[in-house]
Amino acid sequence: MKNKDQLKKELSPMQYEVTQNNGTEPPFRNEYWNETRDGIYVDIVSGKPLFSSLDKYDAGCGWPSFTKPIVEEEVIEKEDNSHFMVRTEVRSKNSDSHLGHVFDDGPGPNGLRYCINSAALRFIPKEDLEEQGYGAYKKLFDEN
Repeated sequence: MKNKDQLKKELSPMQYEVTQNNGTEPPFRNEYWNETRDGIYVDIVSGKPLFSSLDKYDAGCGWPSFTKPIVEEEVIEKEDNSHFMVRTEVRSKNSDSHLGHVFDDGPGPNGLRYCINSAALRFIPKEDLEEQGYGAYKKLFDEN
């Protein structure tokens, strides 16, 4: 796992603030809130696949929203009592980075909305999956 000094050099100030200090980027002014291409979203720190565009939807909140993780085991949930609220924080298991929060007001069979900061993610379009080492995930898009 990378140390804080390495991450400060590799990440933008916003990426560092979100992932390492549990920050939140502004709604509607972030990289992926309105991304509509097919592909996967990986952890900006570890590169682990976290979410798929197939599970992404417009929740109207200004952040990328997903109905479920692409690999459930890569995402952990923790109670978050900050800001005078009780919420469920979503973190990347591999890098322990803050990703966002999960709420129970989403569509689909599980009714969940994973509201994730763009700054915690890197988007890989489906046509680039193979060359970037994520070829195993191409099959997700072949079926649709």
